[in-house]
Amino acid sequence: MSGVETTPTTVDGAETILSPEALEFLADLHRTFGARRNELLARRKERRAEIARTGKLDFLAETATVRDDSNWKVAPAPADLQDRRVEITGPTDPKMTINALNSGAKVWLADLEDANTPHWDNVIGGQVSLYRATRRELRFESNGKKYELGDDLAVVVTRPRGWHLDEEHITVDGKPVAGAIVDFGLYFFHNAKELLARGSGPYFYLPKTESHLEARLWNEIFTRSEAALGLGNSVRATVLIETITAAFEMEEILFELREHASGLNAGRWDYLFSVIKNFRDAGPEFVLPDRAKVTMTAPFMRAYTELLVATCHKRGAFAMGGMAAFIPSRRDPEVNEKALAQVKADKDREAGDGFDGSWVAHPDLVPVCKDSFDAVLKDKPNQVDRLRPDVHVAASDLLDVANTPGEVTEDGVRSNVSVALQYLKAWLGGLGAVAINNLMEDAATAEISRSQVWQWIHQGTILDTGDAVTESLVRRILDEEVAKLGEGYDQARTLFEQVALADDFVDFLTLPAYALVR
Repeated sequence: MSGVETTPTTVDGAETILSPEALEFLADLHRTFGARRNELLARRKERRAEIARTGKLDFLAETATVRDDSNWKVAPAPADLQDRRVEITGPTDPKMTINALNSGAKVWLADLEDANTPHWDNVIGGQVSLYRATRRELRFESNGKKYELGDDLAVVVTRPRGWHLDEEHITVDGKPVAGAIVDFGLYFFHNAKELLARGSGPYFYLPKTESHLEARLWNEIFTRSEAALGLGNSVRATVLIETITAAFEMEEILFELREHASGLNAGRWDYLFSVIKNFRDAGPEFVLPDRAKVTMTAPFMRAYTELLVATCHKRGAFAMGGMAAFIPSRRDPEVNEKALAQVKADKDREAGDGFDGSWVAHPDLVPVCKDSFDAVLKDKPNQVDRLRPDVHVAASDLLDVANTPGEVTEDGVRSNVSVALQYLKAWLGGLGAVAINNLMEDAATAEISRSQVWQWIHQGTILDTGDAVTESLVRRILDEEVAKLGEGYDQARTLFEQVALADDFVDFLTLPAYALVR
């Protein structure tokens, strides 16, 4: 094909995924929307510069009419997306795909984003898994154990990469295609018709969205894609509200996607990262305590989730809760008992607040989450009809970081350094979701770890020991943690120093990390 180049891969099934017709479909999306995507990435930088200059963020005056108009609603949800009380997340390798689909969750978030290292083989291998799973042809065998799909499977909602990442292995007219377009386009092209024939549809989670203009771009991509395949309005998208700027544009995001929207999700971990990133130099009032001490009951997080539920239900959309990242221990029942009680309390709170469902990272947590939502929903599939007229959230509430309980400790610094190192090593080795200290860590949690270290250094934050967080202190801790972890951390350490200790803040750690694996 003219102008389209791909890197060879030995993944079984790649020739089906990278067919000439599929690549032509991607090329059309790239040529039509690539320039607009680049403009929106530039706009992100402009907005961040404005926040740095003013230290402020507010609801948009120019879109007040959208917020004030009570008449519009999002499109009705398809039948198989009406009940989303438990959603499990995970990467798309064959074993994880089968386990997630068989987990008993209502929905599986098939993660091509934060739980996946975008090695070329991973990118194409994930598409092969989804292609075969859609057709009920996926099987896997390891160490004599066979994995097969059961009869009662979770509904698939696929998450492509965010707008900021390129896919260097597919170029059109000499330019790399956006990873988001590659992930969405290949899945949609190969599976949309098959999914519809089976009574489902092409459903997506949209990550890292920062504005309603980015949501508008997605809507235009959906509309063009549906027309190209001769389909009607079949795409349904749930947007992760995981950036502080998007929190101020929830209604506008739903409005732009209203023909294709099905809800919003409280992406708590990336949200914390976004708060740190955008207000990293705004003063000590925006310094968060140790990561482990920042809970969903912190005032600014409470405001964010309350506003999300109220906004979604006002517009007929689903409000989806945040991730329970705990990974049960096979050897320590005491750890499990304490952690499961915390998970239950978190899910009870979400169900009580009006969320329609929530996320878990492990199959063992599916019953815990289900019990919490069953207790509230009873025989109803959701509680979209539960409006929250009692919710009144001001800009100052969303930015009330200063009243977050907790302090910054040396143990917190050490934990961030250790987790970031372990995650980066795994990511560079091809694993995007990693169990560390009984928690499922992905790119979002690693971003919190390294951005907190950067901010604490640049704010001269005082620890519980009375010492200030300095680069030299972090380097000492880095030396000690590398010594504990053992060999094989040289590349991860160099990358950590680049994203946590450099003078300039790197927007996403996956950008320099991708340069090391592409």
